[in-house]
Amino acid sequence: MIADTDPNPVAIDDLRRVPGFAPIVADRVWRAWWREAGTPLAALRARLDESLIPAKAAIPSSFVAHRGAEFLGTVALIESDIKDRPGLTPWLAALWVEPAARRQGIGAALVRHATRAAFAAGHARLHLCATAQNAPSYQRLGWSRIEADRDGLDIFVRERSNG
Repeated sequence: MIADTDPNPVAIDDLRRVPGFAPIVADRVWRAWWREAGTPLAALRARLDESLIPAKAAIPSSFVAHRGAEFLGTVALIESDIKDRPGLTPWLAALWVEPAARRQGIGAALVRHATRAAFAAGHARLHLCATAQNAPSYQRLGWSRIEADRDGLDIFVRERSNG
């Protein structure tokens, strides 16, 4: 849980509201998942910039956890994260929390924020991929595994409750 006694509390904003964080979001996501695949940083930045376009749709969107000007983490809502599963949409993706900010509830807060945004936009379900190591964290947040060990990742779904 994020402590709320901090005089400069953690905020989670749509990247559209805090576009100055875009370079660091692109850098962290690129380093974590795209650099070793040979994707240029500029290509990842172009994809991220799609979530900066003012739009009525929630997809794509990126969210940033920050404490004032201090970047703490990010998460995205995207159309698809696995090409051969086109029926599974939308996806929560690219969850990143800065190492010094981990184990403080920031990742969980980002996941909850993005999930609420997807449901508020009218989506009935949301998907994500996770390593077996990270799977218990998502299960504690109410996600259900629908596929195990797909190229080393488990696929999860979160259904919008009707209540």
